[in-house]
Amino acid sequence: MRLENKVALITGAGSGIGRETAVLFASEGAKIVAVDINDAAGEETVQMIADAGGEAIYVHADVSKETDAANMVRVAEETYGKLNVMFNNAGISHAQDDDAINTTVDVWDLTMAINVKGVFLGCKYGIPALRRAGGGSIINTASFVAVLGAATPQLAYTASKGAVLSMTRELATIHARENIRVNALCPGPLHTELLMKFLNTEEKRQRRLVHVPMGRFGEAKEMAKATLFLASDDSSFTTGATFMADGGITAAYVTPE
Repeated sequence: MRLENKVALITGAGSGIGRETAVLFASEGAKIVAVDINDAAGEETVQMIADAGGEAIYVHADVSKETDAANMVRVAEETYGKLNVMFNNAGISHAQDDDAINTTVDVWDLTMAINVKGVFLGCKYGIPALRRAGGGSIINTASFVAVLGAATPQLAYTASKGAVLSMTRELATIHARENIRVNALCPGPLHTELLMKFLNTEEKRQRRLVHVPMGRFGEAKEMAKATLFLASDDSSFTTGATFMADGGITAAYVTPE
């Protein structure tokens, strides 16, 4: 049980990486605070955990709102007495995100509010809670596009994930001597609803896959296992990392067979 007696707050827990991570963490002994803006999806994750014998609660939150971010951490501490792991995972990839010319200001602002401000607020209120617990682990979901330009234009998303990556590095440096580790999970292209809505044609999907040495999309379950490492004491000397789980896409461009 790699997370026994730990309390983990996971945003975006109603689907994709967040849900798979919540279920996995619970199976490893953690008490889960599942956070989402979609109540039905979030409650379903909690039920999945309960059905498997785990312990979890659901908290509604729009991570871009300060009052919601403060409340989700408060509920975690009030319910379970502490917070040990903060997984700032919630994010969007807007279907109308494009290049600089065609991306509207509204799409840009919404993406930044959720993907960047949401991580900032999670850290703003999560770090004091981790201090009160004597330390802990923060994992922020970035992306391979934080270090490599996307072949299919998605400028707001790419810029937002670059911000998450740089934020993670600075927070890791600031809080390292407080026993608080901060790492960025950088998934490659995944077979999730979020990405498939963006890569909504076979041409777009193949344009992305052609650059992945493994030749396939990753799975949310694989990202959950990477997150488990970063959350657990197995990664006790790992902080400020750009943790790539990307099928090799940032290692080398490859040509199709």
